[in-house]
Amino acid sequence: MDAAMVTAIGAVVAAPMAMLAAMYGTRGANRAARETSAVTGYDSLTKALVAERDKAEMDEKAAEARASAAESRAGAAESKVHALEAEVARLQALVAQLGGLP
Repeated sequence: MDAAMVTAIGAVVAAPMAMLAAMYGTRGANRAARETSAVTGYDSLTKALVAERDKAEMDEKAAEARASAAESRAGAAESKVHALEAEVARLQALVAQLGGLP
């Protein structure tokens, strides 16, 4: 066998090996790309869920603050009503004392 024949046999054997290596490398690259996109998608989903949870917590705190303010206003209005009822009773008693009809 001369050198040209060995080179030709080497080329015939090396070509399919190179093709198999390229296919395997492409599969590995595709798998890595899929895994990266899955991790990136999971990460963005996690960030979106955390942001949504934080917004819900802020909304809940704002609703609690509004409810507390409404309760304090209701308490103030109720005490005002009691004061006015007491004033009406006092004035009715004064009218009756002066001889009028309450």
